[in-house]
Amino acid sequence: MSRVAVVLFNLGGPDSPEAVEPFLRNLFADPAILRVPGFVRRFLGPFIARRRAPTAQAIYARIGGRSPILPQTQAQAAALDAALADRSPDHSCRAFIAMRYWHPFSAQTAAAVKAYGPDRVVLLPLYPQMSTTTSQSSIDDWRQAAQSVGLDAPTRIVCCYPVQSGLIEAAAALIRPQIDAVAGGKVRLLFSAHGLPEKVIRGGDPYQWQVECTARAIVERLGSAGLDWAVCYQSRVGPLKWIGPSTDDEIRRAGGDGKAVVLFPVAFVSEHSETLVELDIEYRELAHRSGVPAYHRVATVGVQPAFIDGLAELVLRTLAEPAQAVCNDGSMPACDSRFPTCLMRAS
Repeated sequence: MSRVAVVLFNLGGPDSPEAVEPFLRNLFADPAILRVPGFVRRFLGPFIARRRAPTAQAIYARIGGRSPILPQTQAQAAALDAALADRSPDHSCRAFIAMRYWHPFSAQTAAAVKAYGPDRVVLLPLYPQMSTTTSQSSIDDWRQAAQSVGLDAPTRIVCCYPVQSGLIEAAAALIRPQIDAVAGGKVRLLFSAHGLPEKVIRGGDPYQWQVECTARAIVERLGSAGLDWAVCYQSRVGPLKWIGPSTDDEIRRAGGDGKAVVLFPVAFVSEHSETLVELDIEYRELAHRSGVPAYHRVATVGVQPAFIDGLAELVLRTLAEPAQAVCNDGSMPACDSRFPTCLMRAS
C-alpha cells in the first residue's frame, strides 16, 4: 500500500490581534500580490501592512479577534482523510495543511510531510478557480519549501476544479433552500467572488473566466428556469481598476429593482473575514440601506459531504494518472490560449 501525502493549500489568517500586522506583511511580501519590483516591495509592503493593520484588526475584532480559517481547514482535512480511507484501499492517504501567509507555513508542512515519508504527494489548493495570486503562489512557495527540506517524492498538482460535480452539488444544495425561502419568488442570486485588479486578468489569469464557469454550472444544477442571477466581485482595495461588477453595486441594483438577494460566496470554500464581516455584516447593512426586501447569505461549502467527496475524487483522479504532472477536474484538457498562466498549459 502506497503512502500519499495530500497537501491542502489555503490563504491562512491571523490567530490573534497581534498577528494581524505580520500576516499583512507576509501578504504584501508576495510578488504575486504586490506586483512591483522587488526593491520597491521590500519597503512598500511593510508600509502598506502598517497602514492597514488598524483597520484589519477592527475587522477581526468583530469575529473574535482571529480568523477561523485554520480550524475550518483542519475540519476539511479530517473529513478528506475519512473520505479517502473509505474510497482508496490501495493508498494510505493523509492530509496536511500549508497556509500561504500564516501558520502553518509551507516550510513547516514540508518538513512534516518529509517525516511522514510519502511515496507520492498530491498538491490540492482549496481554491476551486485557479489564479496566479492564489493557487500558483502557493504552489511556487511549496516547491521552494520542499526543495529546502529535501522532499523529493513524486508530486502531482490539482490546479483547479471550477465545475467539479461535488463542488457544484454542494453549492446548489446550500443555495436552493435560501431561494425557496424568499416569499413571492422575486429574488436575484448573486455569486460573489474575491476581486482582482484588471491587469492581472489581462495578463492571462483564468480566474474570472473560471468563476463564471462555476456560477453557470451551479445555475444549471439548480434547474430553475428563468432564474435571475449575476456574478460580482468583492474586497476591492487600492487605486487600481478591478474586475467587476462590484458586489456592492449589484446589491444596490437589486434594491432598485425590488429584488431580494441570495448571495453565495462562489470562490470561497471556508468562512473567514471576507464572508463573516464583509458579506454577513457590511453587505447586509448595505442591502438594508439600498431597499433590498430580504438578504440571505449562503454558507460556504465547508465540510459538506458532496464537496469533500469531490475533493477525494480529485485526489484519486490524480493518483490514477501518474504520468500527468498537473490535473484539473477533467472538464477540459487545459485552459485555452487566452490564459497562458494556466498551470496545465505550462506543465
